[in-house]
Amino acid sequence: MIAPPTPASIAHAVHALQQGQLLGLPTETVYGLAADACNSKAVDQVFTRKGRPKGHPLIVHVVDAAAAMHFAAEVPDFAAQLMQAFWPGPLTVILPRRAGVADAAAGGHPTIGLRCPSHPVAQQLLQAALAAQPPVYGLAAPSANPFGRISPTSAAHVGDSLGEDLLILDGGDCRVGIESTIVDCTRSQPIILRPGAITASQIAQVTGCAACTGDQPADSAPAPHAPGTLTAHYAPNAKVRLMDGPAIQAALDVLGSDAGHIALYTRQRMRAADTVLQRRMPAQPEAAAQQLFRTLRELDAAGVALIWVETPPAGPAWDGVRDRLQRAAASN
Repeated sequence: MIAPPTPASIAHAVHALQQGQLLGLPTETVYGLAADACNSKAVDQVFTRKGRPKGHPLIVHVVDAAAAMHFAAEVPDFAAQLMQAFWPGPLTVILPRRAGVADAAAGGHPTIGLRCPSHPVAQQLLQAALAAQPPVYGLAAPSANPFGRISPTSAAHVGDSLGEDLLILDGGDCRVGIESTIVDCTRSQPIILRPGAITASQIAQVTGCAACTGDQPADSAPAPHAPGTLTAHYAPNAKVRLMDGPAIQAALDVLGSDAGHIALYTRQRMRAADTVLQRRMPAQPEAAAQQLFRTLRELDAAGVALIWVETPPAGPAWDGVRDRLQRAAASN
């Protein structure tokens, strides 16, 4: 059931969460499948409905930094700086977890990923949930789609993926379009475990610390488990292949009229048979991120066997889009 974000639907959603039910939650990144993060039975339903491995942790969404302290055992100075600079917004920080809190949502790990979404509907719901009796301190909300598949960026995508029986708050199309940047804040400096809209240079500017990537650890401590970091993820049913523009054109020239089973997502229009479905990738990384999952869904729905995608340009601004496409291609 897709519902507009009225006071009545927000109140109904809070009651549903208190009763251990799930709902579709709009955020600025993608739609989430939300449950009370402190209700282990409800969180178990999230894992079951998505087909997600139980040890793969969920991000907990909170209304503000103060609410994060219900879940975090400690907040290093540089983590507090990131929260102040980028919350509400598309940034997840991984922190040491308070013992006995949100164990199921954390997949049993001693750390927890926390995010404060900026979407106004998510904020309304989180505020109402925290003020309710009994309060709901945070929402475990992974992307609202079957595990490993394309993330949803509209309420309709959630209904298509998980069924019409789910209560879905309709917040419109997601503004960012790819999942949050995840930063490990449990070690000596910030380490990006998943790229997103918040870049390494922005993190370094705020903290005064160079932000490493997950394959460049700042110390010998093992990296915590984090969502969205499996090699294969975000995949349509069609096989995705990443190639540079000249390679795509050369392959199309060879196939000629036999390329009707292929769809293209490129920054320039290719010479191809009329039966080849083509979509243009925006030249700006923010627009490309916002449209990425919607475009992959559209091409997949056309029933093609292959989706050929032009490799995104080099540079940190494209890291989030490149990451999602590389993981989608790795699922083949």
